[in-house]
Amino acid sequence: MSESLGKPLDSPLFERVCVVGLGLIGGSVARGLRELQACHQVVGCDADAFSRQRAIELGIVDQACAELAEAVQGAELIVLAVPVLAMQRVLEQLAALDLGQAVLTDVGSSKTAVIEAAEHAFGRVPVLFVPGHPIAGSEKSGVEAARATLFRRHKVILTPLPDTSRQAVELVGKLWQTLGADVESMPVDEHDEVLAATSHLPHLLAFSLVDTLAARSENLEIFRYAAGGFRDFTRIAASDPVMWRDVFLANRDAVLRSLDDFTKDLARLRAAIEARDANTLLGVFTRAQAAREHFSTILARRAYVEPMHSQLINYLASPGGRLSGRIRVPGDKSISHRSIMLGSLAEGVTEVEGFLEGEDSLATLQSFRDMGVVIEGPHQGRVTIHGVGLHGLQAPPGPLYLGNSGTSMRLLSGLLAGQRFDTVLTGDASLSKRPMGRVAKPLREMGAVIETAAEGRPPLHIKGGGKLMGMDYEMPIASAQVKSCLLLAGLYAHGRTSVTEPAPTRDHTERMLKGFGYPVQVDGDTVTVEPGHKLTACRIDVPADISSAAFFMVAASIAEGSDLTLEHVGINPTRIGVINILRAMGGNIELSNQQEVGGEPVADIRIRSARLRGIEIPLDQVPLAIDEFPVLFVAAACAEGRTVLRGAEELRVKESDRIQVMADGLQALGVRAEPTADGIVIEGGPIGGGRVESHDDHRIAMSFSVAALRATGEIHIGNCANVATSFPGFVELANATGMRLSVEPSA
Repeated sequence: MSESLGKPLDSPLFERVCVVGLGLIGGSVARGLRELQACHQVVGCDADAFSRQRAIELGIVDQACAELAEAVQGAELIVLAVPVLAMQRVLEQLAALDLGQAVLTDVGSSKTAVIEAAEHAFGRVPVLFVPGHPIAGSEKSGVEAARATLFRRHKVILTPLPDTSRQAVELVGKLWQTLGADVESMPVDEHDEVLAATSHLPHLLAFSLVDTLAARSENLEIFRYAAGGFRDFTRIAASDPVMWRDVFLANRDAVLRSLDDFTKDLARLRAAIEARDANTLLGVFTRAQAAREHFSTILARRAYVEPMHSQLINYLASPGGRLSGRIRVPGDKSISHRSIMLGSLAEGVTEVEGFLEGEDSLATLQSFRDMGVVIEGPHQGRVTIHGVGLHGLQAPPGPLYLGNSGTSMRLLSGLLAGQRFDTVLTGDASLSKRPMGRVAKPLREMGAVIETAAEGRPPLHIKGGGKLMGMDYEMPIASAQVKSCLLLAGLYAHGRTSVTEPAPTRDHTERMLKGFGYPVQVDGDTVTVEPGHKLTACRIDVPADISSAAFFMVAASIAEGSDLTLEHVGINPTRIGVINILRAMGGNIELSNQQEVGGEPVADIRIRSARLRGIEIPLDQVPLAIDEFPVLFVAAACAEGRTVLRGAEELRVKESDRIQVMADGLQALGVRAEPTADGIVIEGGPIGGGRVESHDDHRIAMSFSVAALRATGEIHIGNCANVATSFPGFVELANATGMRLSVEPSA
């Protein structure tokens, strides 16, 4: 019995749909349309009498025909689900019929072959033909394997041509969305290359390995002792041999290119084993292990990977609760980023403890793996980096995808401007909207060649092999990321590089450079580096992130009866604005067990509930708390009187416009919050329940989770999936301390 797709539609979307080819894919399309009552009549067409009979018996179609002319008569939509090599014969038959305004689409996994077949049959590709490919399947084949839910939460790639009818594309998109699929568009050539690498090549290797082992005389013994790994890898060799024969022949050129690349890499692996080259083997295996996880998370939103985050994540924050106990929040994200970067450029092996295993930090880690650095882990916060030296990075195989991490992109742009090779830095939809001109402009002044998209936004194309010149740069706006970017570029420049900031910003880069033995001169507001030195591997203990701790500091301050201790938190003087501001508001915060670890000061922080009062936030504290302001706005909403923030225009160009987004959310909860050009004015008072939108900003989502502690009703927070970028396990840790937070997946 097929798993249900859900409630039938109120009214059909199509009058008559014809599905040509009643195998797994075609049968699943037909079954899904019938189950949802999305079509008045579903007609199947197949030359095989058994398939037609079973399609009727199983309720997959309303009518089954042997003749194509009968099946397509009056059809609004015709879905071609026949093997790719049979496509030309079917298209030639269709070209001889009067199809009226019927829209054509197909499910073939090689689009070039299908388009060539359409051109041959019709003389040109019809404007009502929309090539498509659902990335879904099963080891089982045939109409009896058809499932209505086969395409749910899977990608369907459409490859329309420039003159394809827009209405036809919309109609085909509607078909697949109705069946629960996520529809994407892609150029024909790119589709075939991507599928050759990610689908066709793995099937080819699985078939070949099983055939090789089966041909050996002792094959019975081999298969008797085959473990789970063998079964997992060779599972796809149980797929339909005829279909895959056709796929490989239809997508011949792209498959051969992928096979050639794999053959070269396999030969390199063989040579490493023969030479007992342990470092090369470790590099391949660690990169592969991490890439597999990387592709399953950060890259899950790309069109050719089955989405693991295809559902939106919403939070439901219930009112009340108080915080108690002792906890340690995840490692500092800023330090985690820099530990990977400098450890990779160091000479020797760097050991890192407390590394933050969030998506942002992992994006940085994966980028250096892509540039040839052997990195073991992370395993429970432990990472081992086999440094390659300042000049040992290699050209990555493709663009470096940085997910949602602005820190990765800005710091890497400086480091990569000094390399011998070209690089492209890309990110997700959110990062692609963020301005990068603040780093691109001064880097260009140093001699870097950097191209950006419109308005200085990603992707960044960085030309290697140029000559960087050191310079004295006065930053117009205080920014630790810009400062760090230029200091990293300065390691490769001719002459010294000095950066002067208008106000103090976090100094993790300067501290860590010194920790790796690289001389850094700090003279008041100016930091200077000179080339010609080296980084020497060391051990790094990443303290708990004060930005993550800030949510619990505010939560314990506003929830009556709370008494919470946060362990081993980094209290770098350039990061403690949140502590200073909360204390100025009347917060009850004590620091104990203060010590210095790896050049970074740390302490345990005890927070007890207190009656907060509104204040005018001192300008000198703004750069020291720039990332913590969203949750400080919640503290202001719970305080007595007015809180005023000025001089924080940088908040408008973070993952979201944090001034406007927080103002909108607070207003939706009944709080008086008035945004200004460079800050906000908040009147403390009651907080109601309601619905707020995070705009995919992790700090917004967590801040409104904290607000529920003082709310009179539930707070529904939309689009919270990006919390994993900086604070994996936030919901579990929040509930362990006494908050009342749950996750609500939504389709």
